[in-house]
This record gives sequence, C-alpha cells and structure tokens, in this order.
Amino acid sequence: MLSADEAQRIFDEADLVVSAQESEAAVRRVAGEIGAALRDAHPLVLSVMGGAVIFTGRLLPLLAFPLEFDYLHVTRYGDTTTGCELSWIVAPRASIAGRTVLVVDDILDEGITLAAVKRRLLEQGARDCRIAVFADKDLGRAKPVAADFVGVHLPNRYVFGFGMDVKGAWRNLPAVYAVKGM
Repeated sequence: MLSADEAQRIFDEADLVVSAQESEAAVRRVAGEIGAALRDAHPLVLSVMGGAVIFTGRLLPLLAFPLEFDYLHVTRYGDTTTGCELSWIVAPRASIAGRTVLVVDDILDEGITLAAVKRRLLEQGARDCRIAVFADKDLGRAKPVAADFVGVHLPNRYVFGFGMDVKGAWRNLPAVYAVKGM
C-alpha cells in the first residue's frame, strides 16, 4: 500500500498512455462489437473484481440488449506487482451451465488469470465463454488466452488508471498512465 505522498509522486512522474477521451471511445467501440456478437445470446456478464469495475461500469449502460450480470473475484497479484498463486475469492453465484458467458476484465497482461477463469467456466458447463478487456498489453510473446473484445493495446510497461492500480492506488483515473522507468 502506498502512502498518499508516494501515490502522488508516482502519478506526477507518470507518462500518459491513453487519454480519458481515447478510453471512452474505446469503451463505446467495444460495446458496439459486443452488441453485434452477443445481442441475441442473453449472456451472463461476469465482471472480474476489482480491476474491471471502471470498464464494466462504463460498458454495461452501452449494451442495449438483455443480459444477466454477476461478478467473480480472482487474483494473482493482491497488492504486489508480480503474479503469484491464483486465488479464488468469490465465485459467480449465477448458474454457468449452458450459458454464453462474457468475462469483463481490466487488462490482459500475461493471460494466466484469464485463462484459468475461462477454463473453470467452461468446466462448469458454459456453452461459450468470451473475454472483453479494456486493455491488452503487448508482451511480444504468445499468451495462454486471447481476448475476443479489446479496448486498447498497451506497451509492455507497468500501467495504472481506468481500473488498473499501482500498489492499490489510482484505479479511479479516467485515463491510463505508465509508471516512469517501469
């Protein structure tokens, strides 16, 4: 956890990567793509807590078709910056079996967490499992899962804002920033 002064210093030194206007435009575009693909599927939309809160909150009002909403909470990070063992904190309460499921997350980084989520949902009987992410980070290598809907593509830097945090801070920003030197 960062102190307020440390968090402010990181923000003050950060590089803007995606502006607030670009972020909102990306959400609108993704909503259109999801609508075209899933409008007749009556999907179960699962938001991945806590990073996907901003993206989900902006996305859901733009999906003009019937859907069911729930959430899940799974993490590899906690308050650290490197992944560790996968931890399921909250599983979806809604029935998965036979459903088209749309998992909404903030970022597709290494893909390990989202691959595990997709695998588990399919094991629980989801008919189809699609993934929407606000951001897909370019790592320069293959990932174990691909997103079906992507808002923005990011460089391989440590980013924060628009739901993504830096040591617990700055999820609330309307834009995306990269930590200086990381």
